[in-house]
Amino acid sequence: MRHSQLKAFHHVALLGGFSRAAEMLFLTQPAISEQVRKLEQEQDVLLFHRERKRIRLTQEGEHLFRLTKQFFETEQQIREYLSESSATIEGKLRIIADSAHHVTDILSRFRLRYPNIVVSVRTGNTEEIIEELRAYNAEIGVVGSMESGRDMVSVNLGTTEIIAFCARGFLPNNRQNLSLGDLADLPLIFRETGSKTRQKLLQEASRQNITLTPAIEAEGREAVREIVASGAGIGFVSRAEFGHDDRLIPISIDDVDLNMSESMIHLGQRSEVRLIRTFMEFARTG
Repeated sequence: MRHSQLKAFHHVALLGGFSRAAEMLFLTQPAISEQVRKLEQEQDVLLFHRERKRIRLTQEGEHLFRLTKQFFETEQQIREYLSESSATIEGKLRIIADSAHHVTDILSRFRLRYPNIVVSVRTGNTEEIIEELRAYNAEIGVVGSMESGRDMVSVNLGTTEIIAFCARGFLPNNRQNLSLGDLADLPLIFRETGSKTRQKLLQEASRQNITLTPAIEAEGREAVREIVASGAGIGFVSRAEFGHDDRLIPISIDDVDLNMSESMIHLGQRSEVRLIRTFMEFARTG
């Protein structure tokens, strides 16, 4: 097994094709294909399903890809360590958050301090975020009310109450407080299974022997917001994430103590990745 074989496999898996990997590595496609073929042949393992012009990883390939992500990241850490005296930090930092609202202020200040770092932000629920971090598909996660697992390092971003919200005029006299019992008789807009806000709400309702049934389930917080704004029902969010939207009014939920804490997390075994270390230190002190 050669370094060049692993490198070829890694880039084919990363980029989703042999020609793309060849372009990235400044090699020909036949050269890349031959490196992967030799790796499969020498190790007696099939790493890719080849279907016409498309490829996809086999189960063995998926496992190897996770290992090569770690391998080449460690290789990058070695390079960074040997050039630690350089003041310039660059690269791409991938953040996946349950709500970008919690990191916008940090990101604006971070970009001023480190202009050579490209930051990408996408959204997901807590389960997706944890899965993506463990699969090395993101460096930083922002999650709600998570009990940090042994493999995660976290920074607390604060706690706010969970509220309901609806379109202006949806409730008589723009009423701004409801009980869980009141909510049971109204059309509810829930996020997908895996949302911590949804889980906390349903747990409290179950404790009070109240059944809350969604009229509509929507993927992602922004989808819920737009559906609620259309007048279709009532949604739920932490007060910190409610923001400012003239179409909507916040509604306090009476007789419950529902709070959502937010944490910034990363995989503990990646603590020495320079980009991750720099961002987390900045979040703690910046």
